[in-house]
Amino acid sequence: MVREQYTTTTPGTSLERPKNEYIYKIGIYGWRKRCLYLFVLLLLIILVVNFSLTIWILKVMWFSPTGMGHLRVTKEGLRLEGESEFLFPLYAKEIHSRVDSSLLLQSTHNVTVNARNSNGEVTGRLNVGPKMVEFHGQQFQINSKDGKPLFTVDENEVVIGTDKLRVTGPEGALFEHSVETPLVKAEAFKQLRLESPTRSLSMDAPRGINIKAQAGNIEALSQMDIKLHSSDGVLLLDAETVRLPKLPEGTRGGSSISQGLYEICVCPDGKLYLSVAGMGSTCQEYSRVCQ
Repeated sequence: MVREQYTTTTPGTSLERPKNEYIYKIGIYGWRKRCLYLFVLLLLIILVVNFSLTIWILKVMWFSPTGMGHLRVTKEGLRLEGESEFLFPLYAKEIHSRVDSSLLLQSTHNVTVNARNSNGEVTGRLNVGPKMVEFHGQQFQINSKDGKPLFTVDENEVVIGTDKLRVTGPEGALFEHSVETPLVKAEAFKQLRLESPTRSLSMDAPRGINIKAQAGNIEALSQMDIKLHSSDGVLLLDAETVRLPKLPEGTRGGSSISQGLYEICVCPDGKLYLSVAGMGSTCQEYSRVCQ
């Protein structure tokens, strides 16, 4: 811009026009103006590109007012549909599947579920690996759908709350220590066998032991002795015939020679007792045991 100076004169007078000694130019001209326009044009291009990329990202990631992609934000929490992959730990209070589908947790290595207290310490851990399922905690319990404990394990004992424990292995069940149970029963049409290969087998009960076979025999085999002891009561053998086929038989000798043999006698009520063997029966001499 050029600043011009004007001088007013009265008629009849003449003044010389002053020379333009001081002329000032205001504005941006030349290469500065071209650089400014180029910079503004570059900003407009960057703005359009950023706006286009933003719209493309929103479209690709399926952003919506309720969430992103298969992730929906509801009043109950987050709802995730389809398969999802978590690269870092997931912290959640509850995890539920859809009503018409199951919940699948899958990993190429291990699936670990931790429970922590307020101090961040792990109080319970469930680790599912390719070869073993491990649980670390004070107690492990499996409940039925109505809340009844079915299987409970802690440091002191293992409790099985089902009505029947079935062992289907061909070798049966192996117990290294004592077993306490009110009933041991074999499967229908199968044999029940209680065996101790290298040690003794002991069965104790405060109110008696009942051994019963509905269809078959009962056999008791031992390398050493078989002892049937009742601390308070009688030993009852209820059968039509009681046989002792391998008892030693004595030879004829004097009446004073018993040869360390004894005679088995039976009381009228079925009670058995021993008497010293002789030439004839000596049961009458010891019949006072029946009184």
